[in-house]
Amino acid sequence: MMASSSSTADTGDTSYIKMDKDTDVTLVGKHCQLEYCNQLDFLPFFCQSCKRTFCLDHRTEDSHKCENKGAWAERRRLAQLARPAAGEGKRMRDFVSQKPCAAADCKTTIGTSLVPGVHCATCNYDYCLKHRLREEHDCKNKVPVGARPRDVAEQTRSAFAKLRAWGSAKKEQASRALPKAKPTSASARLVAVNNLKKTAKGDAKLPPEKRIYLYVEAEAETTTAKNYKGEFFYSKDWVTGRVLDAAAKSLQVENVNNQSAEERDKLRVFHVEGGRVLEFNEKIGSALASGNTIVLLRGIGPPPDLIEM
Repeated sequence: MMASSSSTADTGDTSYIKMDKDTDVTLVGKHCQLEYCNQLDFLPFFCQSCKRTFCLDHRTEDSHKCENKGAWAERRRLAQLARPAAGEGKRMRDFVSQKPCAAADCKTTIGTSLVPGVHCATCNYDYCLKHRLREEHDCKNKVPVGARPRDVAEQTRSAFAKLRAWGSAKKEQASRALPKAKPTSASARLVAVNNLKKTAKGDAKLPPEKRIYLYVEAEAETTTAKNYKGEFFYSKDWVTGRVLDAAAKSLQVENVNNQSAEERDKLRVFHVEGGRVLEFNEKIGSALASGNTIVLLRGIGPPPDLIEM
C-alpha cells in the first residue's frame, strides 16, 4: 500500500497526517476514499484511526465520518501512560516534611513549600539555604549522623583530662571569694535551718512542706543592691533556672540569660556545699537541702560534660 511508510507510526497532534511525496517516492497522488468524493489529491492525508486516505476537505474524522473515530487518540493516551515517569527508578531521599534547620543558632523551619531543606552529605544534617555551605554550619567540627562513636576508653581518658583542665581553670578564678559551707554537724545544721526559717523571704502561699530554705549570695560587682546576700525559700519543685531568675530579681542582679548567647554574659548557680555548678534544668529539691548556700556567678561557663568534653 502506498501509504504504508507514512502510517507506520502515530505522529502529530491530529488524527490525520500529510502524506509527503518527498519521503514516499511511490506517492504520485491518491483518490479520496470518501465514497461520494473520490477526488484525486497529490498531497493526500492519511487518517490514523481508520487507516484510509482522504483529500484536504475530508481529512478530519468528523468530515469523513470516521468508522473508528478516536482510535488514534486512545493509542496516544496509552503510549503516554506507558512512558516512564520522571522520578521512576529514583529513590526519594527524605519524605519527612517540616523540621528545624540543624545549624546551632538557626530557628528556620525547612522542608516547606517556600523553604526547602538542603542535605549536607558530609555531616548528614539538613540545613536552610543560608546555612547550606559547609563553612556556614561549621561542618568540620560536627560528628556526622550515623558515624561510629569513638572508643569508650578513649572517650573516658579525654573526658577526665579535660575535667582536670576545667578544675585548674576554675582555681585560677579564686579571686572570687566564695562563702564557706555552713556547719555540717547535725545539731548545728538543725539550729541554722530553724533560724533561717524565721528570716527567709518567699511566697507565703507556698505550703511549708514544699519549701526549701537557702542562703543566696551574688558577686558584689554584679548587683546594684547595697546588700548582695539574702535568705530565701523556694519550692522544691522548681528547677535551677527558675530559682536563678527569682534570686537575681531579689538581689537586683542583671540577668540576660535569655537575651545573650555569649557565655561570659550568663549567670550560673554555684552550689557551695556540693562544690559544683548546677544545671539549669536540675530540680533544687533533689540537688539542694535546706540550709545550703548558692552563689550567682557570671561568666564561669556551664558544668563540664564528661562525654562531650
